[in-house]
Amino acid sequence: MPPHAPAITSLHNPHVKRLVRLRARRDRDREGVILVEGARELARAAAAGLELHTLYHCPALYSPEAREVAPTLPGPRLELSREAFEKVSGRENPDGLLAVAPRPARPLPVPGPNTLLLALHSLEKPGNLGAILRTADAAGVGGVLVLGGTDLYSPGVIRASQGSVFTVPVTALDDAAAQDYLDGHAFTRVTCTPDAAQDYWDAPLTGRVALVLGAEHAGLPAPWRTAGLPVRIPMHGEADSLNVATAAALVLYEALRQRRPPSSR
Repeated sequence: MPPHAPAITSLHNPHVKRLVRLRARRDRDREGVILVEGARELARAAAAGLELHTLYHCPALYSPEAREVAPTLPGPRLELSREAFEKVSGRENPDGLLAVAPRPARPLPVPGPNTLLLALHSLEKPGNLGAILRTADAAGVGGVLVLGGTDLYSPGVIRASQGSVFTVPVTALDDAAAQDYLDGHAFTRVTCTPDAAQDYWDAPLTGRVALVLGAEHAGLPAPWRTAGLPVRIPMHGEADSLNVATAAALVLYEALRQRRPPSSR
């Protein structure tokens, strides 16, 4: 479509109807695509080399960041009216940028002798997974394994991660493949579970280590709980669990603390 084409205004336009359908995981999975919304998220996706099939934009809704980012984004683009964009957006206050892109195919990381991984099992809430990915990005982990059928590229995860889902080496896979990978590369699995006897700060977290966390309600499945080194985060109040994103940050940064060179301790 040429650059001067008029904006799409009809809520019954095929593009609008497709974008609404793609909010559902089954439709995204069927087409092998993801939705990426927001200037920051799109900038990080593009910087990571993600191809954008089509960029949908609405200049009337641009935030200052969107106005700066929009000209830098690659690929074909279509303009939507304010009403049409608000129809397809998954946000209360959209910034006027939304793209359809192919679902990334991320290979498992090739580990070094001191690679630190996170393995996350059946996290139900996109906000928790997104927050953990931001922490993983900040900490420079070697990779994140997402297990249990979690929708890694849901719009909620992409938004909560602020695009870190595209900057961290992250792979979704099933339990058997994850166990084969970790065992095949001689990772020590450190499993976070409240009934462990050892506090996490007393456990050795150096070398080739995978920190394994599960959902707050269900915890880790038995095959994961019984393998590796179980650790706990001490709880002294009435609460019986921590938010999983908080737990991941605590254990991850303890691992980084233990990995500091002697000169910086």
